[in-house]
Amino acid sequence: MNSLARLGPILLLALSAKTLLAQTLNNGPTDGWTVQIAEVPMRDEVKLHTVIVAPMHPTTRMPMMLDRTPYGTPEDQLTPLPARAAERLSEYGYIRVFQDIRGRHKSEGAFVMLRPPHAKDDIHGVDECTDTFDTIDWLVKKVPSNNGNVGMRGGSYDGWLAVMALIHPHPALKAVCPQAPVADMFLGDDFHHNGAFRLSYGFEYVWMLESGKEENTQWPIDLPDAYDWYLRLGPLANANPKYLHGTRPSWNDFVAHPNDDGFWKRQAVTSYLNRPLTVPTMLVGGWYDQEDFYGPQRIYSELARHDPNRLASLVLGPWNHGGWEDAGDRLGPLNFGSRTGEFYAKNIEKPWFDHWLLDSNKPAIANVWTFETGGNTWVTGQTWPPRGVKKANLYLDAGHAASLVQSTGKEGYDSYVSDPVHPAPYRKGPILLTYAPASTWSSWLADDQRFLETRPDVLTWKTAPLTHNLTIAGDVVAHMFASTTGTDSDWVVKLLDIYPDDPSADPKLAGYESIVSDEVFRGRFRKSFENPEPLPRNRVEEYRIDLHSADHVFLKGHRIGVQIQSAWFPLIDRNPQRFVPNIFEAKAEDFQSATQRIYRSGRYPTHIELPLKAAP
Repeated sequence: MNSLARLGPILLLALSAKTLLAQTLNNGPTDGWTVQIAEVPMRDEVKLHTVIVAPMHPTTRMPMMLDRTPYGTPEDQLTPLPARAAERLSEYGYIRVFQDIRGRHKSEGAFVMLRPPHAKDDIHGVDECTDTFDTIDWLVKKVPSNNGNVGMRGGSYDGWLAVMALIHPHPALKAVCPQAPVADMFLGDDFHHNGAFRLSYGFEYVWMLESGKEENTQWPIDLPDAYDWYLRLGPLANANPKYLHGTRPSWNDFVAHPNDDGFWKRQAVTSYLNRPLTVPTMLVGGWYDQEDFYGPQRIYSELARHDPNRLASLVLGPWNHGGWEDAGDRLGPLNFGSRTGEFYAKNIEKPWFDHWLLDSNKPAIANVWTFETGGNTWVTGQTWPPRGVKKANLYLDAGHAASLVQSTGKEGYDSYVSDPVHPAPYRKGPILLTYAPASTWSSWLADDQRFLETRPDVLTWKTAPLTHNLTIAGDVVAHMFASTTGTDSDWVVKLLDIYPDDPSADPKLAGYESIVSDEVFRGRFRKSFENPEPLPRNRVEEYRIDLHSADHVFLKGHRIGVQIQSAWFPLIDRNPQRFVPNIFEAKAEDFQSATQRIYRSGRYPTHIELPLKAAP
């Protein structure tokens, strides 16, 4: 099986957008569609492999929907997805266009991961912006029966490519829908969160994507539990001499750029969006997106700052990465009460594209759609975060309790020992490879967190059962007061919805501890992501950790929980807990145990800032 077939969740959106063409190529032109293969020339004469699917006998001029991708155009052998995805695309009545980006699959040129815009003084420079511009220019001139309007739609890497098209948009680009796009690979998306390296995802993604045009079929991970394999790997410094041998450019970049320097800032797409938005843009994200939850909201926030004509929209649903292409009625044992993916396709995405590409007289939809988890309902608005919420603090208390009222008790703390030799896992084992055929990586954010309560290096605090529903809508922020005996530390903070122990409603959810918001923070970056500093031993420091936003109802009878740990392995690489200039170059002897203290009440009130929504 080639590696594309093993990609699983990461390519869900990219593949679903191509099912129609895969079926067309398999069934021939008798289904009413024609396929044109074109090698589209760029301004530097590099040709990009492009596949165009159009009706055989069009009755009117049609808009074109462009998807640029590093994952392969649909005539490659791909695992088919449900026919519903193809039906969704054919319903649109658009000409479909798919293109391999530079250096990938059948396109010419050299591939550069997240290629940044070229320097302004380079008059011959090319990048994803220029390639998109040149492609659209060719399409509107060469494709028969098009109406001169082009939309872009794509997820993950394809979503990032759609955002790049906004920097210098072609006049024919009329609507862009980036789904789970990356915004900043050091602060919040695939490769790092707050400077903490996303080990299993980063290693496996780079191994797969930078194997060259010939897909590499030999994975180096040979143990049934990835936790054991990454632990056996030892320090990250072993990756190149043992497995990569300097052949993966992105891994070499990880090693060379351990801080948020110019390399990462050039890739951060938001730095190029500081101009008035001229193309209607709808960002799509999922509350349970295990890869790019940060990107859609961060990009929307930046676009909204430069949006005098209110062209920026945002949709956040109860989805994992690409889950809006599925039924969207459940994730793991969590049931959302309706087929949210189908609702999005029929009631949000299609009307939005139709408005901008077919007939601007059609009514526009709301600017913001969020799915309220817990309450299982869609909410519309004009801004995100919403206006009018009231901030309230959830405080940690003695006896592993939590309360919306600050304790007046004396100073206190809870402590644990963090040992990098036995790091706390991010999910219950065995942990499969991200891209293994049977991997459940795509749903890990819906996992029950109770398995961690028996570990001595994880702390959990819980409120009493709620006497009424409590709804939060907006940004969730942890204010943590902590000390460590080490000189560096990771802090993982989770806000939990804890279900009642009563199994009568749903036995699978009795006592279930579900993540509502979470994030990791690497302590060395507490003052600056550009210039890390050691932590002072045994001194209390305040950490402000953005847990991102949520729209969630904690139902009556549920409890609210907070969980803190110092490892999330192998999702996040192990922090040596002894400050070193570059963790990618740390040696085995740099790794040490540390005693962590989480303070509560008095001078050091660790708390979670919640955006409370008033009851209707």
